Parts: sequence; structure tokens; C-alpha cells
Amino acid sequence: MTSPLPILSILTFLPLAGAIVIGFLPRGNAAAVRYTALGVALVNWVLSLWMLAGFDAAASGFQYGEVVDWIPGLGIQYKVGVDGLSAALVVLTTTLSWIAILGSFGPIKDRLKEYMISFLVLEVGMIGVFISLDLFLFYIFWEVVLVPMYLIIGIWGGPNRIYATIKFVLYTLVGSLLMLVAILATAWTFQTVTGSWTGAFDFERLRDLAGTGAFAGTFGLLAFLAFFLAFAIKVPMFPFHTWLPDAHVEAPTAGSVILAAILLKLGGYGLIRFALGLYPDAARTFGPAIVVLSLIAIIYGAIVALVQPDLKKLVAYSSVSHMGFVSLGIFVFNEQGMQGAILQMINHGLITGALFLLVGVIYER
Repeated sequence: MTSPLPILSILTFLPLAGAIVIGFLPRGNAAAVRYTALGVALVNWVLSLWMLAGFDAAASGFQYGEVVDWIPGLGIQYKVGVDGLSAALVVLTTTLSWIAILGSFGPIKDRLKEYMISFLVLEVGMIGVFISLDLFLFYIFWEVVLVPMYLIIGIWGGPNRIYATIKFVLYTLVGSLLMLVAILATAWTFQTVTGSWTGAFDFERLRDLAGTGAFAGTFGLLAFLAFFLAFAIKVPMFPFHTWLPDAHVEAPTAGSVILAAILLKLGGYGLIRFALGLYPDAARTFGPAIVVLSLIAIIYGAIVALVQPDLKKLVAYSSVSHMGFVSLGIFVFNEQGMQGAILQMINHGLITGALFLLVGVIYER
């Protein structure tokens, strides 16, 4: 599917334009700041529905593709596109973004401009992750997500927000560094095999080498492991989950909504798209161990959730359990498991977002 408009770029960067506009609004005009942020998020939501309405579910491959050379010497492109998985997650992101901004109207009063700017920049990063078809571009958007969420928890969070923020950042940065090493190693291997940097970060070109000797052996195992650890921390899988309850408890309500409903899905999406998509043989090698970790997460998260006196912690630990079903479905390596994992990601996003909004109402009262 093609479009006369660069719909994916508009979806990605419209919130950034809104953040810039808010930056010029007078600080004392809280209503203008709130409604500008909400209006931009609503327009983005409508555009995402228009994109989904034109999506051809019967067609294979990526649709609404856009390709522009960015750093030609290294084969880095601004390349975006969506398939069924990423289209659904983009719509989930735009839907929950305007709901979270609307839910912030009452609770957030201090530094309102900075808060709304952070939220809109966060939306830029989340949508960018889901549509990127260039590994370097994907990494840039992945890191963009970290900064506004760090600010949202660290400035507008609860009493222990600094501890929760630093823990969240340290965990995420470790995963990001591992992923960066894996991305560079993957591109270098592609260049070694083809003799050219052209397409070295292009997901579709790299996927053609998946399952071949170039991405096999010890290199394939190590590269998969680096990708897997980065995404497992974000999911979060047991035993990499300990940052999540603290972040949820200290984050403002809207931050908890986005953290649980969207940010955890970045990990699940990465596992499907990149870890499994580029290194299927290594995924099968580690599959049994990952299934065991997923089963532990399902049972452990549910049991710990049962004894939580804090509602936010209860929902946080239930998220560990629910996301265990996602990783389990991905690594059973059959169609039903994969479809179940994707369905669970969408279900969890909607249900957990609603639960955190309800918990926020109780907290406020």
C-alpha cells in the first residue's frame, strides 16, 4: 500500500511539531498548553486510524514505505514501513497517548509545559520504534523513548522517584548498549559478506541473510543473546523485571499508563521483529530456556501480585505475568503461539492502561 502523503513520517513527527508549538506558548496559559497537546494527540490518532483503514490486510510485506538516504557511506537510511503487527501497535500508541494526556489535565499542575512536551516527544519515539526498517534508525528512536520517560518519572513522580528513575535508566541503558553492539556487529557481518555497506542496516536486506551461514554459529548465538537481553529487560522478563514495580509506583498515572501499555510492548515487538527475525536458528537454540523463564514469570508474577497492598504494584506484577504469556507465545515457534502473543500485547495494552487510569482516580481521591 502506498499513499500520496508520507503518512508514517507525519504520524511520527506531528507530536514533535506540537511540542515545539507548546514551547512557545505562555507558561501562564495552562488551558492553551493542555488543549494544544490534546489536540495534536487527537489529530495523530485520527491519522493513524486513516492509515489503518487504508492498510491492505491481504497483502504481504511492508506498506506505506518511505526510503531516504541518510548516511549513504555507511548504508544508513531513513526507511520506514508497517506490516500488520506494527500498524496495530502504532494505533494502540496513538490511542493511549491522547487518553493519557487527557488523564493528566487534573493531576499535573507544576511545570505543565515541560510535562506536555515530554509526553509528545515520548510519542515520537514510540511510533518511530514501531515503523523503523533501518536498524540504526530503530536504535535512535529506541533511545529517544528513554529521555522523556526519565523526566516524567523523575520530575512528576512520587516520593521515591529518583531511586525509581535511576533504576529504570540503568537497566534500560545496559540493554541499549548490548543492542547497539549487536546492531553494529550485524551490519559489519553484512558488509563482510556482500563487500558493501549499502543496505548494511536495512532490516529487509539483513533478513535475507537470516538462517544462512553468515548469521549462524557462535556469532549468531552471541548477536541473538545481545538482542534478546535488550528486549527482555524492556518486556520485562524474569529475572530482569525488578525495575518495573518501582517505576510504576513512582510514575504519575499517565506515565504508568504509557509505561505498561506501550513501553513494555517495545520489548515484545523487538523480540518478534529483530531477535527472532534476524537470528531464527539461535532463537531455537535458546528457545527452551526462554520458555522456562516465561513460565516462571507467569507464575511468579501472578503469585506476587496477589499479596501486594499497593494497587500500582499489583498491576505492575500482573504485567510481568501477562507479558510472560507474550514471550512464551513467541518462543513456542508456531502460528497459534505468535498470533496469541500479538493479541496478548494489544489486550494487555488496553486493559492495563485502563486499570492504571482507574488506580490513578483512586490515588487522587
